[in-house]
Amino acid sequence: MKRIGILTAGGDTPALNATIFGAVQRANALRIEMIGIQRGYAGLLDSRVPHVHLNPLFSAIPELDPCKGGTLLGSSRTYVDDSCKDKLELVAQHVKKLKLDGLLCIGGDGTINGMQPIAEMLPCVLAPKTIDNDLGLNYIDEPNEWIRKPSDRPPGFIEQRVLSRDSLLLEDIINYATPGFATAVFVVVQMVERLRTTAESHHRIAIVEVMGRQSGYIALGAAYAQPDIILIPEVPLNLEQLTQRVAQLYELQRNVVIVVGEGVRDANGQELGAAMPTYDPAGNIKYSGAADAIAAMLTTSLGEDLFLETRSFEPASSPMFSRKVGHTQRGGRPILFDRYCGTQLGGKAVEMLADGHSNEVATLQYSESAGFFLSSLPANKLRDQWGEIHPREVHPSMYDARRMTLSQLGIDYLKPIFTNAVGADDVECIRREVFDAGCLSNRYQSINTDIRKRIRYL
Repeated sequence: MKRIGILTAGGDTPALNATIFGAVQRANALRIEMIGIQRGYAGLLDSRVPHVHLNPLFSAIPELDPCKGGTLLGSSRTYVDDSCKDKLELVAQHVKKLKLDGLLCIGGDGTINGMQPIAEMLPCVLAPKTIDNDLGLNYIDEPNEWIRKPSDRPPGFIEQRVLSRDSLLLEDIINYATPGFATAVFVVVQMVERLRTTAESHHRIAIVEVMGRQSGYIALGAAYAQPDIILIPEVPLNLEQLTQRVAQLYELQRNVVIVVGEGVRDANGQELGAAMPTYDPAGNIKYSGAADAIAAMLTTSLGEDLFLETRSFEPASSPMFSRKVGHTQRGGRPILFDRYCGTQLGGKAVEMLADGHSNEVATLQYSESAGFFLSSLPANKLRDQWGEIHPREVHPSMYDARRMTLSQLGIDYLKPIFTNAVGADDVECIRREVFDAGCLSNRYQSINTDIRKRIRYL
């Protein structure tokens, strides 16, 4: 293998450049050329195929900095599938013109689906990324737990999951953590800690909404900020239980902080933040606001009497406020854990291609005796019997539904990731760069400006 293409697809994460960097460094050692495709699969479909030679003379270009967030290759949510015969033929032509021997895709489940038909024309592997931490399995046979029941509504069936295991071993987890997750949690924890002081000072109830879609891993990680209540999508909301707990905590400490995953559902399975759903180009629901929905519900269920002593002479709605962390979770400098793991997985993916693998995913594994180590998995192992890849959910054994916080197993799961997740260089970077006087007099220098000078076309 002499020439490998590499692209980033889907939403951005803080660890993408680190993963690209790891891939390039391993390719340098193996004397393989790395060609960066601009804008993900959209770049492969573009008649000019904008691309960048990432390692001329087998040395990484200086713009490739693993400490920078985002991706210097750009990204898009453009995908191809088996039904797009004309697009696949176009991809095949462009791959031939670029003289690629393999393709390394960095992304999540949508990127795997886009990669699979291309893998029939040349070797393709995936290096995982997603802040949601939902690419993987709690155990190897998890996809077989999904069943479909007939339904009168489109698409003609209802998907349900029948759990086969009540408990979980950390060593059974396939792809223990995805690059980008740790940095997202780091940002969330800082925000929750800061909102707590406002809630305390004004005797208010703060509801903080975090990303994750149907998976509650970011909300679970927010436990490091010591919120009073954590609500995850995997456990339907019990409004009566929530109201009682909020009232109890407010009587005790005159403030409550609640962290809620954006995909949280009510008792009927309705996603609270998607009452009027819209969709992004990949078909994912764009959530309108679970935190706002819960705030409205609590305003009604708690009533005004709870706040008579602490918030007299103020509007009835004033005790409650909600905030979305939003895309802040996905941006900025990756912390040490994500930089290291992203780099390692990028290098592993290049080795997989060099060894002749295709349609496989590089994975990060963990065991108590060995710590973190790299492995790989055929992409089809992630699919159920109908070929669908389901987001990995927080296993019930990681969450204490009665206390509405993480269980002991949830604590055990998070510790290996975050105990040393922030490096000394991360702290030094904050001290040295945040209030650098040069920031006041110089404009921001976008990586896109520098990379445009290196872009070549067919």
